[in-house]
Amino acid sequence: MEPVTVSDEVRAAVAERRPVVALESTILTHGLPRPRNLEVAHDAETLLRDAGLVPATIGVVDGRPVVGLDPGQLERLATDDGVTKVSVRDLPVALARGAHGGTTVAATALLAARAGIAVFATGGLGGVHRGASSTFDESADLVALAGIPILVVSAGVKSILDVGATLERLETLNVTVLGYRTDAFPGFYVRDSGFGVPARVETPAEAAAVARARDALGLRSAVLLANPVAEEAQLDVDEHRRVLDDALDDAGADGITGQATTPYLLERIRRSTAGRSLEVNVAVYRGNVALGGEVATALLADR
Repeated sequence: MEPVTVSDEVRAAVAERRPVVALESTILTHGLPRPRNLEVAHDAETLLRDAGLVPATIGVVDGRPVVGLDPGQLERLATDDGVTKVSVRDLPVALARGAHGGTTVAATALLAARAGIAVFATGGLGGVHRGASSTFDESADLVALAGIPILVVSAGVKSILDVGATLERLETLNVTVLGYRTDAFPGFYVRDSGFGVPARVETPAEAAAVARARDALGLRSAVLLANPVAEEAQLDVDEHRRVLDDALDDAGADGITGQATTPYLLERIRRSTAGRSLEVNVAVYRGNVALGGEVATALLADR
């Protein structure tokens, strides 16, 4: 018996060469509060369906990775208090224990590629954490994308990370980074992280052409399409800088380290912006899902 379940809808779409976009489930299980999490998950799928695409939200239900969660499975992951965050290393444990899990960027990319899906839309990519030179704290997303030939649409990485070091690691791991209509690498909550991108594309067709060239060369790494949040939706740049600096100072004073750092900082930013950072998160996700749909369509246009 296959360890991964691919829904009939997704399996048929891939076989018939119709565009499919993979969606991760950690935004559902760990990224957004209830009941907003389920609303955003349904909204993302509806956005793709209205554009003529097939959504493939990926998660782990009863110890079984599922590519193309049905509405009941989505609701279970959105409301179950026992859902864990599942990266690639955690998949065997989740399977063996029959656990529920929201899949990270790394796990989602792996399962999507295994199902034959070429495009994956997410919010922000994990990266190198501040102070990683001494803690070695780096997201498994980066290493995973070094060996998975998928195109990932994201709004860069969250600004709480070490953006410069993350870009250096992406270069070392041979992950192609493209800026979508921008020369600046996005910082999730803001359009410009202060770092540039090595290459820029103006259209979904241009991004698709890079992915095709990657495949023609036999390369096994991902293409990262960095899509900045809409200008009117980003946090005020000065406010963002002030709030982030304050959150980092507080984390140091409170002795927050390791895995506790990211949720601590994100919660501090949410409270300091009176919830506006949450709305940016949703806007980021919607924009990336929409662009992912356009790229998935363009990838199949000339094949």
